[in-house]
Amino acid sequence: MPQLDWSDVRPAPIVLVSGAEDVLAERAMTTLRDVLRSEDPSLEVTDIEADGYTRGTLLTIASPSLFGEPRLIRVTGVEKASDEFLLDALDYLGAPAEGTTVVLRHRSGNRGRKLLDAVRAGDGGGIEVVCAELKRDADKQEFAAAEFRLAGRRIAPGALRALVNALGDDLGELAAACRQLIADAPGAIDERTVEKYYGGRVETTAFEVADAAIAGRHGEALIALRHALDSGADPVPMVAAFAMKIRTMAKVAGSRGRPHLRSDSRRGRSIARGATWPGGATRGSPRRSARWPTPTPVSRVPSAIRCSRSNGSSA
Repeated sequence: MPQLDWSDVRPAPIVLVSGAEDVLAERAMTTLRDVLRSEDPSLEVTDIEADGYTRGTLLTIASPSLFGEPRLIRVTGVEKASDEFLLDALDYLGAPAEGTTVVLRHRSGNRGRKLLDAVRAGDGGGIEVVCAELKRDADKQEFAAAEFRLAGRRIAPGALRALVNALGDDLGELAAACRQLIADAPGAIDERTVEKYYGGRVETTAFEVADAAIAGRHGEALIALRHALDSGADPVPMVAAFAMKIRTMAKVAGSRGRPHLRSDSRRGRSIARGATWPGGATRGSPRRSARWPTPTPVSRVPSAIRCSRSNGSSA
């Protein structure tokens, strides 16, 4: 039996929509309905809940009507289906009704395994649409790209990455953001468009805050800190990021004029490796450290760490 991606769904007598990602399942079922309706606007759509099913309902709804309208029967909750539904569904696979498409939505679990195995074995001439949970950023970007492609819109690769960075933790929110940009943003969508709509949602890391502060970009650092705290960032690793960077700066500054810490020595190479962090903020920072007031940030690091650990979010 063919196993298809959610975006490749097509009509068949039986369509098994499996997997835990409800957003993808909804997209697949909506697309299937639209395809069937485009073929015949008189399509009749009926929804059935498998857990509250009454024996005989499926066969009654699927039976040909007087005027021969095509039918779409969507069955949800097959993973918790009643015994009555499973019996009827297995019977139906033996003789599917002509002009009727039955969609079986099964999220996960072993309930209904005999029915799933029968469908996957080819009984009823069905197909399976796999809607597995999207975990990788690349998969989420592919999902968002498909949303724009299906709508006939273009989005720049950088804008796609920014959108996933901002909303990728919740696929439902990501899908809603795609719909909003498609509806509201004219023309091709670039990074500036995403920044305009969702710039405040981009996740800010502790190292990004520390990079901006140590580089002297104080306004940017305060904005990044506020975004990080508003999104639930823990102050303890935030302070730890500052501590790691400041200690590395101190090591680099203290190695000047000491031959055994030159960049071509083993110890010097070790220090240099610690100084090449994301954002490059540590490079050139020893020059700024020479202008630090007394007490210097190095001496304040231990007390800041103690304060963040004892006071939590009030640090």
